[in-house]
Amino acid sequence: MLAAEPSLLWLLAFSLIGVLLGTATGIIPGIHPNNVALILLSLLPALSHPLSAFLPATHIPMLLASLLIAASITHTFLSFIPAAFVGAPEGDTALCVLPAHHLLLEGRAYEAVRLSAAGSFLALICSFLFLMPFKFFLSHMHFYEFIRAFMPYILIGISLLLILTESFTEIMEPFEAILASSAVFTLSGIFGMLILNFNLRSPFFNFSTNALFPALTGLFGLSTVLFSLAHTPEIPKQQREEVSLELKAAFKSAAVGSASGTLVSFLPGVTAAHATVLAMLLRKERSPEHVILTLSAVNTANAIFCLATLFILMKARSGIALAIQEIMPIYAWNALIPPTELCFLLISAIFAGVIAYFLTIFIGKNFASLLERIPYKLFLLLTAISLVALTFILSGTLGILVLAVATSIGLLPIYAGVKRSNCMGVLLLPVIIFYMRL
Repeated sequence: MLAAEPSLLWLLAFSLIGVLLGTATGIIPGIHPNNVALILLSLLPALSHPLSAFLPATHIPMLLASLLIAASITHTFLSFIPAAFVGAPEGDTALCVLPAHHLLLEGRAYEAVRLSAAGSFLALICSFLFLMPFKFFLSHMHFYEFIRAFMPYILIGISLLLILTESFTEIMEPFEAILASSAVFTLSGIFGMLILNFNLRSPFFNFSTNALFPALTGLFGLSTVLFSLAHTPEIPKQQREEVSLELKAAFKSAAVGSASGTLVSFLPGVTAAHATVLAMLLRKERSPEHVILTLSAVNTANAIFCLATLFILMKARSGIALAIQEIMPIYAWNALIPPTELCFLLISAIFAGVIAYFLTIFIGKNFASLLERIPYKLFLLLTAISLVALTFILSGTLGILVLAVATSIGLLPIYAGVKRSNCMGVLLLPVIIFYMRL
């Protein structure tokens, strides 16, 4: 255990810094808390000395970890805003673009933001309710050990489910939709295999990174922005009135999303996009409002359960969890009461979630106002430029090449009329092949 526990005041102060970082990564398309974690790890030796002048050295790892988890939780709230207003999602919010865009064209983008904030906040509540059953399920029933032998078949099943749900579309014949989605999934998977061992280095910072950042930015971010630039719609005046929320239906969507989000936290290669597909199959109500509620719940619950999985299975299933594992010692959650370190991090998560809820609503309302003053095409153009510039800053010239190829692949499902979540083959196919070789 920690030699000495940091005070609650310092914990909340570092969590607040994390909220600010998570807000920045959320509203700037293409940036993720994982990038913040990479930079923080590279700067850790330089940060430790000045911080030790104010804090005991034993407190610094815990406080930096609380900063990261607060940034991660806040990001799950705020990242919906660019998806709703700009159409520039990350992989986790890719499925939300269509319903959010639908509401945007009806002048209801602010309502979509409020629904997303509610889904994420309700997911926080559900996650804490599910935490003990989740721990019992994984550790005492040894569920993970049981399914590990069947992991490739589970991942294949999820991939097939993702592809076969294309048959629900009304814009083409079922076999055509399945064929198109299979092609997108396979092409993305081959691309993922090719870039698997790429080691990209920032020309400005002293760290290297893998190719996932430019790949996911191209597949889900830049491709969507470029398509919107080529087919810029007429954006109506956005409503900014407060909307009522049917709490029972919202809580049901959030509960289903949170339960599906548990899968992401311990199944490798499964993302929030896939968990959302599963949640949508469980929920008969598939209106844009409920899709947004469910997806937002999946993303926030995933951040909580990835943290819990780190202490239950001692396995990092996210970039943030991996960074926390590097920063501080992790003690297994074996007893009924969670370890002190996990309790501190969960306090940071709650604190960040409460602030992020109000920040999301405030920034979402101001985005709706900003949209009326800035030409939408200029908005999209600035977003595209920022994504390319950020890719170069973080991963150099080779990162730009990966971004270009990924963007080309990301445009295929848009023009083919199938779900962009099929591009998650970039993660799933390499993981399936890895487990098949074990």
